Amino acid sequence: MSQKETPLFNGLLSHAKRDPIQFHIPGHKKGKGMDPDFRDFIGENALSIDLINIGPLDDLHQPSGIIKEAQDLAAEAFGADHTFFSVQGTSGAIMTMVMAVCGPGEKIIVPRNVHKSVMSAIIFAGATPIFIHPVVDKELGISHGITTDAVEKALEQHPDAKGVLVINPTYFGIACDLKEIVDLAHSYDIPVLVDEAHGVHIHFHDELPLSAMQAGADLAATSVHKLGGSMTQSSILNLKGKRVSAKRVQSILSMLTTTSTSYLLLASLDVARKRLATEGRAIIEETIELAQYMRKELNEIEHIYCVGKEILGTNATFNYDPTKLIISVKDLGISGFDVEVWLREHFHIEVELSDLYNILCIITPGDAKSDADKLIHALKELSKERHGKAAKVNPQVLLPNIPLLALSPRDAFYADSELVPFEESEGRIIAEFIMVYPPGIPIFTPGEIITRENLNYIKTNMEAGLPVQGPEDYDFKYIRVIKEHKAIK
Repeated sequence: MSQKETPLFNGLLSHAKRDPIQFHIPGHKKGKGMDPDFRDFIGENALSIDLINIGPLDDLHQPSGIIKEAQDLAAEAFGADHTFFSVQGTSGAIMTMVMAVCGPGEKIIVPRNVHKSVMSAIIFAGATPIFIHPVVDKELGISHGITTDAVEKALEQHPDAKGVLVINPTYFGIACDLKEIVDLAHSYDIPVLVDEAHGVHIHFHDELPLSAMQAGADLAATSVHKLGGSMTQSSILNLKGKRVSAKRVQSILSMLTTTSTSYLLLASLDVARKRLATEGRAIIEETIELAQYMRKELNEIEHIYCVGKEILGTNATFNYDPTKLIISVKDLGISGFDVEVWLREHFHIEVELSDLYNILCIITPGDAKSDADKLIHALKELSKERHGKAAKVNPQVLLPNIPLLALSPRDAFYADSELVPFEESEGRIIAEFIMVYPPGIPIFTPGEIITRENLNYIKTNMEAGLPVQGPEDYDFKYIRVIKEHKAIK
């Protein structure tokens, strides 16, 4: 089949044109059974293909027809041996990767700045995480990826690990030397799993970092919806080689996936793949040019710095994705979160992420120069407003240390637990997740011993208005810890 074809989308359109009488779910029956205001807003076209896995439309859980054809085309486009569509987002694909390679008591090597879905999967699998410290950028106050040297040390100490997980590129668009890490892990016959949530486009342009499949990784969970033009919650899981069984991956993905799969999401993956495969280089080239134009203009604004290729050259910054604009705002004398709120309130501009020192803006084929100019103008206005108030700031890198793991995450998660006051929790074993989201990096994971340093880190982020999430008590007055069984007096 040609990459210009969209078998899944076309199959849905053909079915909708036949206009069969539907004595099956969904109950809205092409929109006729739902609220008319919502129906009018969504439109009859979309609702006509909001269908389920009836015979003519194949079944995501055991594809053999139009879904299989669409997945096979995606595998060809991404250089994979097998591609699986996910309607559970990249989180579902990441959990599938982890659970496909490790089980109870087995080890998996992971960076500390992993997405929360990795730790969720480790709990489900009953596995033990072997954490690697990501490299900290003291100028920006952010963490990058992991280095080959760190992976080598982890493999030397844990040659029995069942997998190595790598984030590539990071949320901020920074890439490690993925090929070198893959070759190293494969020398131990250990599979490499790649969280490629922010890299669907890199496979289709030779000036961008290597994709997971190009680097020879075994599995890669890739968010097509983030940067590739499909609908939110639609992603793919690519597999290459024989180290991981495709049948096992299909089985686990099916366990984690709803049986009422959304054909709107599936069709959007099919058409997004077609556009990336047939027009990807051209549209990504335009996106890179727009991002570089913005980077140049932003770097001419007083107290603003937009990171460029000068960041490259260390073990952790092997390459970068220029469509990610890391905008350092620390010298304005306010936090990145303050800048995010200011842009929202004054210019109706929303950014992807903010932290203590930066904002992150993502440029895609959906952006226009007029939108870019609005952001540039807005930040010029903010710089003028801060003139005389701004000051050079040396970031205090407050990235949390990795606490000691006293119990496996699963044992801690399911252990008898109790709520204790936040300020009295130091030294106890935590039974819940606490993270800054986005990007979803854990401060604590179940089974770790609570440290004063990391409690202070939580307070610093909360005081800055940053989104600390996870605990049962949203106000952080209490933390859930493992219950201590004291002697009876």
